[in-house]
Amino acid sequence: MAKQELETKETPIAYELAKRQKEISVAEFFTKNRHLLGFDNKRKALLMAVKEAVDNSLDACEEARVLPEISIEIIEMSEFKYKIIIEDNGPGIVKKQIPNIFAKLLYGSKFHTLKQARGQQGIGISAAVLYSQLTTGKPAKITSRVSKKEPAFYYELNIDTQSNKPVIAKEETVEWAKEHGTKVELDLEAEYLKGSQSVDEYLKQTAVINPHVTIVYTNPKSEQVIYARATDKLPYESKEIKPHPYGIELGMLMDKLRWTESRTLQSFLTSEFSRVGPGTAKEICEHAALLPSTKPSQVSRDAAEKLLQGIQKTKIIAPPTDCLSPIGEELLEKGLRKEIKAEFYCATSRPPSVYRGNPFIIEAGIAYGGDIPKEEKANILRFANRVPLLYQEGACAMTRGIIETNWKPYGLQQSGDSTPIGPVVIVVHMASVWVPFTSESKEAIAHYAEIIKDIKLALQECGRLLGTYVRKKGRISQQIERANMFEKYLPEVADSLSALTKEKKEKILQGLQKMLVKPEIKKEIIEEDADDRLYKMEFKKKENEEAREEAG
Repeated sequence: MAKQELETKETPIAYELAKRQKEISVAEFFTKNRHLLGFDNKRKALLMAVKEAVDNSLDACEEARVLPEISIEIIEMSEFKYKIIIEDNGPGIVKKQIPNIFAKLLYGSKFHTLKQARGQQGIGISAAVLYSQLTTGKPAKITSRVSKKEPAFYYELNIDTQSNKPVIAKEETVEWAKEHGTKVELDLEAEYLKGSQSVDEYLKQTAVINPHVTIVYTNPKSEQVIYARATDKLPYESKEIKPHPYGIELGMLMDKLRWTESRTLQSFLTSEFSRVGPGTAKEICEHAALLPSTKPSQVSRDAAEKLLQGIQKTKIIAPPTDCLSPIGEELLEKGLRKEIKAEFYCATSRPPSVYRGNPFIIEAGIAYGGDIPKEEKANILRFANRVPLLYQEGACAMTRGIIETNWKPYGLQQSGDSTPIGPVVIVVHMASVWVPFTSESKEAIAHYAEIIKDIKLALQECGRLLGTYVRKKGRISQQIERANMFEKYLPEVADSLSALTKEKKEKILQGLQKMLVKPEIKKEIIEEDADDRLYKMEFKKKENEEAREEAG
């Protein structure tokens, strides 16, 4: 007996500790760390839930080539308890996919797809369902229909956080007036406030950056706002591409070598990567001192490292950009004109660039004057893949690019390393196959040097047009001021001339008034601005041609 007790006492503590260790599901992890998904507080939680549902609706409509019509209704049930209802006219969701899409985290179609999309990680809408469940205990209610020939399916769903699997509380077929689309209802603990980081602002900015969308929004005070579309033109349909070799890392390369179906290293390189043809693949193998006929499964870690070095030594064409769907200068300016009352607008779209093998395009726009406050900091609107970014402004590469741009030559005040001051709204949009967000909540873009450089170039392009406008406006204002001063003293001048010439004062006054010509400020600036725009178009054409030549 004593011997057994001694053996028990001598058992290493590691065995006891091992019994306590278990696998954690992703749903269980985010249950305790919901702030990582952006559900930091009640006010932000309302915004995030609406945002995730709207983003999904927009992506679905655009993939189905349907002009989006989205209805958002927020109903206050009691203090800090709200119901949100988001309904779209998208393609709907196949019945068996509904539970997984809404009640299983990290389930989606976009994570492994390299093309521009709002969603990336397969977390968004299921995270909103998880938050709803945690704060109210009520299931998410989903109605979806794929065709007028098929019935509409209704689900009430919860998430089993221990296994990250959907729990179906109710399932039935229902009558629904829509021929196709999806409706989401969530009850959640939240707080509704207006302001710069509210649902209202998010939807207004969504209308700016998505001029092809119609949004009908009813807030908790039963006030309805309709954001009508400014164009019937759908965004360019982005196409999926394969990863570019310059963006690959050693561990990822080894995984691809392990799982590929290709039989030779040469065919592996041509089939798994974009912009790699047979000739380029052979050149990579030569630089890596590896035979093109080598079996990928037989490539060791050291050989994979040599292959990676061979890729870096080989000149490879930049990745294709048909995977991107930028807004374009014309539509970005239309979006600004539709939602912001100003006197001057301009927009630009940069040639494609690359970071870590991922293609991206930076677009920028400026609205100046009009109803925009004069003595306040510039209003910055940040967007990534057509989605507004309302939080973590100071941590974003877009804000850094704006601060590092010298705005004084363009007619705005700026002191040191700070945001410019003046009656201006500055818009920056990044379109990319993989936006480098700083966190899972997708609120700020990481400070890649290549991205910041392109942001500054886009802002400088818009800034030059703004500077031209501000200077012309200043000159014409001076002319008007001089004319007004002359007009003020016309009666005295006429009186003096009448005394000298013996002519009637009224006749002299009429002649002087005919001589007085006031410039029409808007007409003159618009006419001169047309010349600037023509110059800008020629400059852009030349710049794009140079970019294409550089890309090969």
